[in-house]
Amino acid sequence: MERAEKREFVTSMNDAFTNAGAVVVAHYSGLTVAEISAFRAQVKTAGGQVKVAKNRLAKLALQGTEADHISGLFEGQTLVVYSPDPVAAPKAAVEFAKKNEKLVILGGAMGATNLDVNGVKALAELPSLDELRAKLVGMITTPATRIATIVNAPASQLARVFGAYSQKDEAA
Repeated sequence: MERAEKREFVTSMNDAFTNAGAVVVAHYSGLTVAEISAFRAQVKTAGGQVKVAKNRLAKLALQGTEADHISGLFEGQTLVVYSPDPVAAPKAAVEFAKKNEKLVILGGAMGATNLDVNGVKALAELPSLDELRAKLVGMITTPATRIATIVNAPASQLARVFGAYSQKDEAA
């Protein structure tokens, strides 16, 4: 990389670290290109991104962000997984690491909070923002449907009674 490319990369990574809901750092030693491509696709569908960066450039990009405390994780062959949703990146990384032991999660950050391996796994078990929104909408609409059912129930019972009386009168 030339100096201008490095500057541009550090700036883009700094923006990514600043806007990320969660950042996960992992070792990828031993993964094939196909496996990394599959991992990138899995993270992309979850709403995140994967970057393989030189450790020195990643440490420079971390400076001035809330996640600068994780710079010690950047040793060896590391990659960074990040997403605006605080659950998407950890969830995708943990799912892939379960299937492929060559991806070793080192830790990460959620804003100024430092996450160890267990913290990343705990964050991955939480429901995503979309799942939480769906549950909330379901909880809000459930009482409305119950009220509508209760209000309509007496009317339908009255209709059945009237129908039974009319059939009784027709039969007589």
